[in-house]
Amino acid sequence: MLTKNIKIKNFKTKSNIKIKKIFKNFLLKKDDKLLQSFSENYKYSFNLKKIKKYKKYKNFTLIGMGGSILGAEAIYNFLNYKIGKKFTFINNLNSNIKKTSKNNLNIIISKSGNTLETISNSNVILGKNSKNLFITEDSQNYLMKLAYKLKSEIIEHRNYIGGRYSVLSEVGMVPAELMGLDIKKFKRLNHLINNKKYMRNIIQNVSAILLFVKRKKNLSVILNYDESSNKLFEWYQQLVSESLGKKSKGIIPLISTMPKDNHSLMQYFLDGPKNNFYTFYSVKDKKSQNIKTNLLLNSFSFIKNKNLSQIKEAQRIATENIFAKKKIPFRTIEMVNKNEQSIGEIFTFFMLETILLGRALKVNPFDQPSVELIKKETKKIIIRG
Repeated sequence: MLTKNIKIKNFKTKSNIKIKKIFKNFLLKKDDKLLQSFSENYKYSFNLKKIKKYKKYKNFTLIGMGGSILGAEAIYNFLNYKIGKKFTFINNLNSNIKKTSKNNLNIIISKSGNTLETISNSNVILGKNSKNLFITEDSQNYLMKLAYKLKSEIIEHRNYIGGRYSVLSEVGMVPAELMGLDIKKFKRLNHLINNKKYMRNIIQNVSAILLFVKRKKNLSVILNYDESSNKLFEWYQQLVSESLGKKSKGIIPLISTMPKDNHSLMQYFLDGPKNNFYTFYSVKDKKSQNIKTNLLLNSFSFIKNKNLSQIKEAQRIATENIFAKKKIPFRTIEMVNKNEQSIGEIFTFFMLETILLGRALKVNPFDQPSVELIKKETKKIIIRG
């Protein structure tokens, strides 16, 4: 067990002493502002009492791009079974976007406040009488000025927290609070730092991934057996790609939906080029539909008295067994519980793992210089008409 909420079976490689030192030095920086945002001691820039007035709304529209929205969407999908409100996520340019209904709160999120897609979508969606909440950094940016013009409430997006690392800060926790979730339970760093097994597992996984990269294995394939976690891995995909893809280095995560992809991509994974490493991911399903025995023919009697979750689990274990026989590198992560603590722990695990990988690869895991080039080029083209 990684924790009581997560089981993990690591890549079969030894830990790297160098990584242990990097990790130890990083965690010793108790004044690191980003690390503080993972902690229950983090002081939000908003007042919970002021946020409670927005809980009367039943419909919410989140407008943002990348890390400004992916974390909240991951939370909503993963914990949807306990959320009684409807959240719509606008995270791309779409010609069919419509204005929101009256009983709706728009939440517009952008760290810089100058994100072209977020500004464009907000322009189409917001009306004179719409209710809006803005989350942006404290500067004279476009969204800040728009919020003042619309007389909307503003929550500060701390400028030292990059979008892809912001899920446990205001960016993810304000939406989570409005979903009716307990935001204190997401913040697990204080507990996890004292869990030697958790820390040891991060070090071992970082060591293994570095070895794969050294061997030119740069494709990280997520074999996802849980549909409610699809958005979690879209968040993870951005986290890893944007943090590490620099100086001709990096890792590209590919999300594979299982067991569906047994009938499409699996042949390539098993017998194609050996430049990949894999993460088997599943969530313990405590409610699953049973197979109807009265409609079952004799040739498939072996699934009698089984449920869909058991069949899916058998497929996962079978696939792991074949991977092991073919000596294909993989790790296995299983979420035992589906709650705020478990997703908070996996968010923290992946963010710490990514930061350590960046430090070890000697790239800055917090910037995205080439993406800025596209933003500038796009503006030039639009201005030229």
